[in-house]
Amino acid sequence: MQTIDDIVRNFTLKDVQGMIIDIETFIDKFNAKELILVDVRMPFETALWGVKFALEIPYNELPDNLDKLPKDKLIVCGCPNVYRSNMAKEYLRFKGYNVANLDGGLTALMQRLRGGKAKDLTI
Repeated sequence: MQTIDDIVRNFTLKDVQGMIIDIETFIDKFNAKELILVDVRMPFETALWGVKFALEIPYNELPDNLDKLPKDKLIVCGCPNVYRSNMAKEYLRFKGYNVANLDGGLTALMQRLRGGKAKDLTI
């Protein structure tokens, strides 16, 4: 397995491709069952406004829940903006998962899906 030093030393701009997924691509790939959304917010946050179609694993609980994550799908990390989800993405990438960050975070996704547009996502 690669070390974090190996990942940093071997980083190129090509690695940036695929690290961020835009909302429309997310919706298409989610509907095609090609990815899962992992909500890395804390439980008090998800209790306030949950994302019913996401797997909820708080950032600090990722190490103990890797067995819940598929190796055969893209894992998209989400939080309100991108701060924690970016840390989660890097952690999971280091662990060998195919992972991306949701562009604009969960806030942007909810903005896109509000009202009648929620039907664009197949759950």
